[in-house]
Amino acid sequence: MTAQEAITSYVGAFVDELARAGVKHVVISPGSRSTPMAMLMASHPEWRAWVLVDERSAAFFALGMAKARREPVALLCTSGTAAANYFPAVVEACHARVPLIVLTADRPHELRDVGAPQAIDQIGLYGSYVKWFVEMALPENSPSMLQYVRTVAGRAAAVALDSPSGPVHLNFPFREPFIPSLDKPKVDAAAREGERPYVQVKRGTRRLGQPEVARLARILRRAERGLIVCGPMDDDCFPQAVVRLAQRIQFPVLADPLSQLRSGTHDKTLVIDGYDSFLRHPGVAARLQPDVVIRFGAMPVSKAFFLYMQEHTKCRYVVVDDSEGWREPTLLASDVIYADPVHLCEELVKKWNECEYASRNTWTDEWIELNRITQEEILRQVSSSGLFEGRVFPELVDCLPDQALLFAGNSMPVRDMDTFFMNNRKNVRTMGNRGASGIDGVVSTALGAGVDGPPLVLVIGDLSFYHDLNGLLAAKLYQLNATVVVLNNDGGGIFSFLPQAEHRKHFEMLFGTPVGLDFRHAVDMYGGTFRRVNDWEAFRAEVKTSLSKSGLTVIEVPTDREENAAKHRAIWQAVSHKIRAWQEEGGSCASR
Repeated sequence: MTAQEAITSYVGAFVDELARAGVKHVVISPGSRSTPMAMLMASHPEWRAWVLVDERSAAFFALGMAKARREPVALLCTSGTAAANYFPAVVEACHARVPLIVLTADRPHELRDVGAPQAIDQIGLYGSYVKWFVEMALPENSPSMLQYVRTVAGRAAAVALDSPSGPVHLNFPFREPFIPSLDKPKVDAAAREGERPYVQVKRGTRRLGQPEVARLARILRRAERGLIVCGPMDDDCFPQAVVRLAQRIQFPVLADPLSQLRSGTHDKTLVIDGYDSFLRHPGVAARLQPDVVIRFGAMPVSKAFFLYMQEHTKCRYVVVDDSEGWREPTLLASDVIYADPVHLCEELVKKWNECEYASRNTWTDEWIELNRITQEEILRQVSSSGLFEGRVFPELVDCLPDQALLFAGNSMPVRDMDTFFMNNRKNVRTMGNRGASGIDGVVSTALGAGVDGPPLVLVIGDLSFYHDLNGLLAAKLYQLNATVVVLNNDGGGIFSFLPQAEHRKHFEMLFGTPVGLDFRHAVDMYGGTFRRVNDWEAFRAEVKTSLSKSGLTVIEVPTDREENAAKHRAIWQAVSHKIRAWQEEGGSCASR
């Protein structure tokens, strides 16, 4: 048995088994040491290979694809610092619970720690940020080793997808020669008949026992002032399930913009989308004291909600998560329940079927009225504004078609989405990188999420866009369709809202960080269309044109950081003024 035959059989069996386990997409960062894996993946009929030369961008692209498809995606690179460039995306995949299978080629053991080029310590490179790490055996063609490599492949796919989903890392040492035989690759050895996986791993749904469901139902039934809070979620069945629960128990639902609750045809009577604005009113936040809060999903984006919970530390705070982990930064949880949210909502509704519907109470009516006042005042304020960053989202609601994917960058865009992306009846899927919440890799992630063809609109700040300009290469190479809205205030706009803004001497150098770039040249380089708009009529026209044609379009909305911060504060003050007037006219928040 030659070395070429061994590497062909061993790597071919691994590639074939991953495909049998349902992994069909790989993002490849080209290199020499990873040659056998890359060539066999590119040759396998069930694999789709995406080749991106920048490892950091490639990793985020794979992340976006896995996030959108809700299935594992493979990521392959050569040895050395190429693997280190995957680290930011691996961290995001860990915290955002996205299934990635990271495959790193490596030097064989005799070439490690001896000064060989492109050799770094890749053992446990990603530390605690991966669910599972394996230092793979050197290629061998024995029956037991082919069974081993197939078992590892099936296990890797299962571990990455098992709740909580996340990245796994397999490190492959290869000796030369690297070129596999492509004429008749031996990938059938140790395989099961009928294309069945060598090892089938089944997953079950976490379900709360009936006694515990009944206990939770009693807690909710006793509450006079209850809240349902929905953080970032991405389950098509969840909106309907949680709305049915809310209707049954008559609790208002505070819906994060990434919860998928603000868009769609489900009933939104109880869906509160303006809470981030009206909870900034100290009187409202203080007097809206809940008895019980039940939260589904990750922590909401809203800092106002975080502070609201800090103000009401004595309420019963129930956190429901679909898998083990601790996503509760308020440190106030009284109960943490690991159960499938959809199933739990359905079971709680069944408990209410045993009795009458809860009736609407003053508490719920006041949340609904506060939300109505807030929505109307925000829309009134933004309708008369110039190129104000927050207005981008109300404008997009009107422009987006059904089945669109709206991706929000971090820092200000996702916070503006929270404030200004209001309830609507369009089927719009919302996304963001809210795991580690970094501003890097956002372009690549969004493009990866959009490869399956939904109309993609990314709203991103100029610094985050600059961080990931290399991500635009994917759009050029694979003729991806994307509309990128760049909110260009020439710097870090979020810092204008923070205490640092009061220290003017060093603010621009350390926090404002203007870069003064004309992005037109970069967009031209990647074969895209660049448009800079000066009013909202032009913005609407450019968005509609972009969504009606193929390719990449970047629409720049120039804004001023200080004016933007002042406008946000003016809107929050206007909302507070309207609420105060409503209270003086006889409306009042629920008393303690």
